[in-house]
Amino acid sequence: MTAGRDRTHFLYIAVIAAVVLGIVTGFAAPGVAVELKPLGTGFVNLIKMMISPVIFCTIVLGVGSVRKAAKVGAVGGLALGYFMVMSTVALAIGLLVGNLLEPGSGLHLTEALRSAGEAQAKAGGAESTTDFLLGIIPKTLVSAFTEGEVLQTLLVALLCGFALQAMGPSGEPVLRGIGHVQKLVFRVLAMIMWAAPVGAFGAIAAVVGSTGVDALKSLAVIMLGFYATCVVFVFLVLGTLLRVCARMSIFALLRYLGREFLLILSTSSSESALPRLIAKMEHLGVSRPVTGITVPTGYSFNLDGTAIYLTMASLFIAEAMGSPLSIGEQVSLLVFMVIASKGAAGVTGAGLATLAGGLQSHRPELVDGVGLIVGIDRFMSEARALTNFAGNAVATVLIGTWTKEFDRSRAAEVLAGRLPFDEKTLLDDGHGEIPAAVPAQTAEDGKDPVPA
Repeated sequence: MTAGRDRTHFLYIAVIAAVVLGIVTGFAAPGVAVELKPLGTGFVNLIKMMISPVIFCTIVLGVGSVRKAAKVGAVGGLALGYFMVMSTVALAIGLLVGNLLEPGSGLHLTEALRSAGEAQAKAGGAESTTDFLLGIIPKTLVSAFTEGEVLQTLLVALLCGFALQAMGPSGEPVLRGIGHVQKLVFRVLAMIMWAAPVGAFGAIAAVVGSTGVDALKSLAVIMLGFYATCVVFVFLVLGTLLRVCARMSIFALLRYLGREFLLILSTSSSESALPRLIAKMEHLGVSRPVTGITVPTGYSFNLDGTAIYLTMASLFIAEAMGSPLSIGEQVSLLVFMVIASKGAAGVTGAGLATLAGGLQSHRPELVDGVGLIVGIDRFMSEARALTNFAGNAVATVLIGTWTKEFDRSRAAEVLAGRLPFDEKTLLDDGHGEIPAAVPAQTAEDGKDPVPA
C-alpha cells in the first residue's frame, strides 16, 4: 500500500514539473508549443471517456442501495435547493465586483477579435428551454453512454436505480455486479492518470504559446478581479458555511483534495476530477447515497465559478463595447446563461460558448466582444473549474450533515491523515460496501469538531 501511494506521489510531482516545462516551452518556442495541444486534448478525452460509466455506477449504487425512494427525493430536493441559493449568491457577488471594477472600460475591439466573437456565438448557439429539457432524454438506453451526455446519463442511472429499488432483494445480485464494474472503472481511471504529466505539458504549452504575454497584460484587471472574486467566494462564503454547519475547516477539506485541484489546474476542467471526488467523499465519511446523488447532480447544477465568470465577463464585454448593461438587463441575461450552462457542465471551454450564446439571444450587438476574452478564457476556465469543484465538495459535506449521513468521527481521522486514501484503487472497500439499508452515519452527539 505504501509503495502504491509513493508512486502516485511522484506522479503528481511529475505533473507539477510538466506544467512548469509547458510554460517555459510556450514562451521559448510558441510555434512548437501550439502544435503540442493534441497531447492535452487526448488526455482530457481519456478522462471524459470514463465520466459516463463512473456517473452511472455511482448513482445506481447510491439510489439502489436506499430502501426508501423518499430518502433519495429528500437528498435530491435539498441538494437542488442549495444549488439554486448558492448560484444566486455567486451571481450577486460577481455583479457587485464587476460593477465596482468596470474592467472593460477603455478597451477597443479589432476586426480579428470581432471574427473570434462571431465564431464563439455560432459554437454556443441559443437553445430554448424546451430543447434543453427534451435533450435530457437519450435516443436509446445506451446512447447516453456512447455520446457522453452527462444529463442523459443521470436520467438513465436514476431510472435504473429506482428500478433496482423496486426489485427489492432480487436486485441485490445486480447491485453487487455494478459494484464490481465500478471497481473496474476506477482501476482503469487510475491507469489513465499516469498519462497526466504528458497531458498537462501539452495543454499548458499550447495555451501559453498561443496567448503570449501581451494579451495577458491588457486583460489583467478582469483576470485578477475574477480570481479574487472566486477566492472570496470559496474561503469566505463556502468556508463560513462549512464551519458553521459541519464544524469543518475549509482549509482542511481543500488540503485533502489537493491532488484533485492540481489535476483540474492542468486540464482546466473540473470534470476530470469527478470520479476522484466521488471516491474521496465516500472515503471522508459521506454516505454512498448522498455522495452518489449530490456530486453528479452538482456537476450539472452547482456551477458557482461559472456563475461568477458569466457575470463578470458579460459586464466586461458591455463596458468594452461602450454599451453598459442596466441592472435589470444584467439579472435577466445572467440568469438565462446560468440556466443554459447546465447541460454543458464540466466541459472545457463551455463557459465561453454559453457566454456567446447568451449574448446572441439577449444582446446580439455585444457578441463581437466575446473575442476580447478568447485569449484568456483558458486561464479563467481554470479558476471557474476550481471554484465549481470546491463548491461541489463543500455541498456534499453539507448535504451529508443536514441529512445525518455524514460520519464526523471518520472525517476527523481522514483529515488528520490517520486513514489515508487508497490511490491505487480509488476505492475504500471497508467503507464502500453496498449495504442492505444505509444507516444514518453521523456523530452529531459527539462534541469533537473536525480539526483544521
